[in-house]
Amino acid sequence: MTQLYFLCTGNSCRSQMAEGFARDLAPKDWTIASAGVERHGLNPLAVQVMDEVGIDISQQESKLIDGDYLNASDIVITLCGDARDKCPVTPPAVTRIHWPLTDPAQATGTPEQIMTTFRQSRDEIKSRVTTLITDIQSLV
Repeated sequence: MTQLYFLCTGNSCRSQMAEGFARDLAPKDWTIASAGVERHGLNPLAVQVMDEVGIDISQQESKLIDGDYLNASDIVITLCGDARDKCPVTPPAVTRIHWPLTDPAQATGTPEQIMTTFRQSRDEIKSRVTTLITDIQSLV
């Protein structure tokens, strides 16, 4: 069994999408969660773009980093510099990975341009999560 923890600043978009993809794509015996250094609430546009690809994250909640879960994780993935810089120290056994992803919640422009940014973020996160799961499984 593998325990993953996806972290970003507000646990509203990137980490929520990563959690959704990992829950969908990883073996069912894996434990997967996400959190933030702050709680910004679940972004409705993240819910919408995930729904477009058949993944429902609408029941996920924005959470703060849980130290016990963090320290028990096999892999902690930070999805922004803020989370990487503010993430508490982890034991040496915890593998830390950093994905410097742009925050789609900061997108500006027309509604369609903003949705395009969210879709691009979603697709990049799916690609990274898929690769991560494949890499972990190849080590077992």
